[in-house]
Amino acid sequence: MPDVWIGFNSDDRQRYWWRNGILTLALTGVTVAMSLTAQESGKWWWVGGTGVFSVVVVFSTINWIYGRALLTATGLECRTFVSRRSIPWSEVAGIEKRQRVSRSGIWSELRVVRVRGRALTIPGTSTNRLWDRELERKQAIIKERWSLAIGD
Repeated sequence: MPDVWIGFNSDDRQRYWWRNGILTLALTGVTVAMSLTAQESGKWWWVGGTGVFSVVVVFSTINWIYGRALLTATGLECRTFVSRRSIPWSEVAGIEKRQRVSRSGIWSELRVVRVRGRALTIPGTSTNRLWDRELERKQAIIKERWSLAIGD
């Protein structure tokens, strides 16, 4: 059984890059406005703090955009820029779709429910579309691989 990559397609990646660009411009604008209007005594603490926060948010978004999962015969490997985690199929109790509400809409993502431990979000499976066929396809592929691996 060949390995399968699960992640964002090029259209989704481009859409999220546009959002990241708008967020970066907004955070840069806030940082510049704070540097021009803050009082002299505490100015650089606020500007520096906002700048560090902005870098963390932008890097986190880039990490999220390029995160993906590799489905192998032995398990699920979640990969991002800063982490790699391998989950054997024997530790998987289920694959669930979780929805969460934020100011930007309703987000859906796939999670691996483990036998022991907490559930983990699978990289490359988040979407804010209500009925996303791509997310349903990814969920079906993961469930099929899991089923084949445990002999169900």
